[in-house]
Amino acid sequence: MGSDKQSVGLLETLKMERVRTILTHRYPYPHEHSRHAIIAVVVGCLFFISSDNMHTLIQKLDNNIKWWSMYGCLLGFFYFFSSPFIGKTIKPSYSNFSRWYIAWILVAALYHLPSFLSMGVDLRMNLSLFLTIYVSSILFLLVFHIMFLGLWYIGLVARVAGKKPEILTIIQNCAVLSIACCVFYSHCGNRAILRQKPFERRNSSWFSFWKKEERNTWVSKFIRMNELKDQVCSSWFAPVGSASDYPLLSKWVIYGELACSGSCPGSSDEISPIYSLWATFIGLYIANYVVERSSGWALTHPLSVKEYEELKKKQMKPDFLDMVPWYSGTSADLFKTAFDLLVSVTVFVGRFDMRMMQASMNKVQDGVLQGDILYDHFSEKEDLWFDFMADTGDGGNSSYTIARLLAQPSIRVNTKDSFCVLPRGDLLLIGGDLAYPNPSAFTYERRLFCPFEYALQPPPWYKVEHIAVNKPEVPCGLSELKQYDGPQCFVIPGNHDWFDGLNTFMRYICHKSWLGGWFMPQKKSYFALQLPNGWWVFGLDLALHADIDVYQFKFFVELIKDKVGENDSVIIMTHEPNWLLNCYWNDVSGRNVSHLICDYLKGRCKLRMAGDLHHYMHHSCVSSDKPVYVQHLLVNGCGGAFLHPTHVFSNFSELYGASYKCEAAYPSFEDSSRIALGNILKFRKKNWQFDFIGGIIYFVLVFSMFPQCKLDHILRDDSFSGHMRSFFSTMWDAFMYMLEHSYVSLAGAMLLLMAAITFVPPKLSRKKRVIIGILHVSAHLAAALVLMLLLELGIETCIRHKLLATSGYHTLYQWYRTVESEHFPDPTGLRVRIEQWTFGLYPACIKYLMSAFDVPEVMAVTRSNICKKGLLSLSRGGAAIYYASVFLYFWVFSTPVVSLVFGSYLYICINWLHIHFDEGFSSLRIANYKSFTRFHLKSDGDLEVFTLAVDKVPKEWKLDPDWDGEQPKQMSHLREFPSKWNAAVTQQDPISTVRIVDHFIIPRTEKT
Repeated sequence: MGSDKQSVGLLETLKMERVRTILTHRYPYPHEHSRHAIIAVVVGCLFFISSDNMHTLIQKLDNNIKWWSMYGCLLGFFYFFSSPFIGKTIKPSYSNFSRWYIAWILVAALYHLPSFLSMGVDLRMNLSLFLTIYVSSILFLLVFHIMFLGLWYIGLVARVAGKKPEILTIIQNCAVLSIACCVFYSHCGNRAILRQKPFERRNSSWFSFWKKEERNTWVSKFIRMNELKDQVCSSWFAPVGSASDYPLLSKWVIYGELACSGSCPGSSDEISPIYSLWATFIGLYIANYVVERSSGWALTHPLSVKEYEELKKKQMKPDFLDMVPWYSGTSADLFKTAFDLLVSVTVFVGRFDMRMMQASMNKVQDGVLQGDILYDHFSEKEDLWFDFMADTGDGGNSSYTIARLLAQPSIRVNTKDSFCVLPRGDLLLIGGDLAYPNPSAFTYERRLFCPFEYALQPPPWYKVEHIAVNKPEVPCGLSELKQYDGPQCFVIPGNHDWFDGLNTFMRYICHKSWLGGWFMPQKKSYFALQLPNGWWVFGLDLALHADIDVYQFKFFVELIKDKVGENDSVIIMTHEPNWLLNCYWNDVSGRNVSHLICDYLKGRCKLRMAGDLHHYMHHSCVSSDKPVYVQHLLVNGCGGAFLHPTHVFSNFSELYGASYKCEAAYPSFEDSSRIALGNILKFRKKNWQFDFIGGIIYFVLVFSMFPQCKLDHILRDDSFSGHMRSFFSTMWDAFMYMLEHSYVSLAGAMLLLMAAITFVPPKLSRKKRVIIGILHVSAHLAAALVLMLLLELGIETCIRHKLLATSGYHTLYQWYRTVESEHFPDPTGLRVRIEQWTFGLYPACIKYLMSAFDVPEVMAVTRSNICKKGLLSLSRGGAAIYYASVFLYFWVFSTPVVSLVFGSYLYICINWLHIHFDEGFSSLRIANYKSFTRFHLKSDGDLEVFTLAVDKVPKEWKLDPDWDGEQPKQMSHLREFPSKWNAAVTQQDPISTVRIVDHFIIPRTEKT
């Protein structure tokens, strides 16, 4: 017992209380050393390349425009392909895959082009050396990790060592290590020793050129970069010794070549500098890994637990989901959405309706529905503040921005002359589309509930898995709903909520009691709220019919007859704004809703509000002799989903025979039209997952035209106009070949044409749809043919200049084996022993790896064989390899172009033809321009309306210190600072940037 006290005291004295947690899996381990190594390697590459004579590159290329053109096209296409991933993190995985993919095929293409030798870079040697070192490093580190895990398993190292390393970390470190060795070899060579002139390093310090008396010479040497490079090579990367110095390693090391004046008799026994560099990097990796996994954070992060927890809080960030990628070719959610929509429309619409089932379970008392659909607990208040929002549950940043504003006890906003304070609403109305792209447990929890719970936390007794079977489940201590004074929420479903037949909505809205800190009493998907001073809210469920069913219609008709007074005012809340959509589609929908408003409410509908369109628009009636059934029309679907344009709906002016004018639009018509330009400039950056669709489509369009064997006439022309004339002539011939002889490409073009015509909105006539579809497909087909010819011309040019297809598929390996024996002597027969021990796998793996890496060589050799002997001369495997190699490059060329063409099509359609408003703005995935509407029902019966908007949504959040420091309360709405996160930049926080974009008052009765 005494020893226990002594040990505790010792821990406290040494401030080593963190030892208690070091051997647990509580803390993650950052393994990003390869990032720093990458920076070092890049800096080294730039230094060495700049130190050589780069001007010789220009001297060689200034008289040959075709090589400049080829370099420009190749690097340009690769840049535009990789531009969406610049600055991205390792997630999503496609971003990281694209980096390695680009590095692979770009280097494989560049090393075949001329003039890199003038820069001191022999890319063939670099590639072959890189692949050899890379494979060796991966195998070596895998063996090390297996041994280390074995030591952990038998208990010889700490428990924390059991955390398995990520294979991606091993691959990254091996790649950086191999690149570093190749950079050294390119610019310092593999000289082991100068027989006639020993290295100056042995008689001087490593940093001798930093001595005070040599600072001036340092400046002069900096100007003469080549001399400085030689000194760095001889001082820092000289051999570490000979094999005789390490007798045990004499049979297991790589030797360096001799460098001397004249002939060099004998062979060198000096260890290769490359081997020394490789062994150093491998040793550093192993040492760092062992220390980290054996001692934990104590060595690398010497902080106490308290200090670490405080630092951890500062670095905490919410795990919000990004905006839904609507044009993703890999999203399972989008395929599920399409399937659910197909099933809902073809199977359930007209056959099964959840609203009928709800109607059959309602309780009727005194002629109207009490408790299930009608709620009157707000009716006795003197005045009331309430909010309206719709279309949330897309990107986490935008959804949380609105939820954070809704949760604040009050919002202070500036007006023209002063400022006003708007208290939090006692009631929150949500107008549907709660989560995108489809209703599921995941989307509801992550895209809807998560942002709202961060904004206003649910009570401590709330459980995620709880099912409310007897709503309303008022908090303990309260006997009825009227006694609850916290914020409440009522929701209607939107079309996206109906994709699964309303199943998820019923589970998460009608059978849950809390949306964050908002209490949800409702039991059905539609409801009626009796508000103070003769105001009502009718929440209608339009389902996928864009109309209410007969049972819902019957309920509201009976309610109007029995409860709604002649001087009362009604707010109709629906999901779809059919007044705008009917005008846009030249259609008539919502007949039952129109019948209810015109024939039963008879002018008592003061306001219709809806979501569905993700913008804000407010229309008011124009005074006339005609009867006015609705005074104000309001659309506000800016609750978190992507932005929709406003200028497309600028022509709306009439509803139910009355005229209307637009009082406010957010964003403005001018801004909306300008934003659409992003389809040309940003389509691929926002929708890089569209690559999987676009690249495959373009390849299918030109599949039958590979290879183009007769390109002599294009290359023979001397003038630019002649080149262009021959180029487009060949392009037309390829198009005619597709029409007359192709099967695959012609079928792909016909399918694409049918899809393009179907894609055009049906509001246009059939003739216009066909014309637009043909023009759209023609642009894609022309672009695909141009790219095909450019790729073929590049391969043909390299073949003519003996840069490709010179000696078969294994050119790189054959060249490497001849150079290897010269520059990496093997007096002890190490390579022969490794080949025997691996049963020939060692040279075979390197051989076929180099062949697989050298995609241009495979493509060129197979292309030459096809042009000489015909396509039928190839086996199925050979044909598959050829088309796969072509696809690897054609995919890079085509994906930026297909995005540019398709984005331009969307821009033209939105701004010129006013079609594709949904497709053209969902592609931009704009999280900005978010808003909600706050109502103040005054004691005199007037309804004051404020629409609050945030132009720019923050992308980075941090833990709010005020929230963290405030004493938690039983009910979160009582807190002064209810939201967990605020913007990382204070000036960008929604509370600071929110502004009023529309303000008007609706009188209860017409003033005389």
